[in-house]
Amino acid sequence: MENKFVAYFSKISPLTQEEAEGIAESMLTKTFKKGDFLLKEGQTSINTYFILEGCVREYILTDEEEKTTNFFTEEQWAISLNSFNPQNAAKHNWICVEDTTVVVGNEQRAQELFKRFTRFETLSRTIMEAAFAEQREALASYYTDSPEQRYLKLQKARPDLFQRIPQYHLASYIGVKPESLSRIRKRIASGKG
Repeated sequence: MENKFVAYFSKISPLTQEEAEGIAESMLTKTFKKGDFLLKEGQTSINTYFILEGCVREYILTDEEEKTTNFFTEEQWAISLNSFNPQNAAKHNWICVEDTTVVVGNEQRAQELFKRFTRFETLSRTIMEAAFAEQREALASYYTDSPEQRYLKLQKARPDLFQRIPQYHLASYIGVKPESLSRIRKRIASGKG
């Protein structure tokens, strides 16, 4: 699994042998069971998580109801905006939907790598910008697209989620009740969507 992490960086920019070894040496890998939390609302977190294997669901609680706001799967970063200001407590929860293995990152480990390999600062910025762009796009879709459009976009962009995530979490993510999701799926299946 270590190779997945090094391979991820290699896709962004070719690595020297020394750089690849540096990344591998800095890795802190941790495995969580299905149902374990990586982060709970109210906690402060300085960690980021790169998903090697598994799935993490992000949700917020409103009026005692869980509203799913994101899913993180293989080769994605779970990065909390709150992690950049440790005084701010998280307003969301990250829970493992499956047994999940992650690489745990934090500012201290990142700074040690930046000292050894200065170009990693640029790589890190590129990764952060891409992760935040994904989150912004998902948020914009929630405001501009109908639930059916969000469903179709999700189906096209992340078809694996439909086999991995319970329907009620998918319904919550696109902003509808499970019964409405059933109607959307029937309309799409019948070609009326």
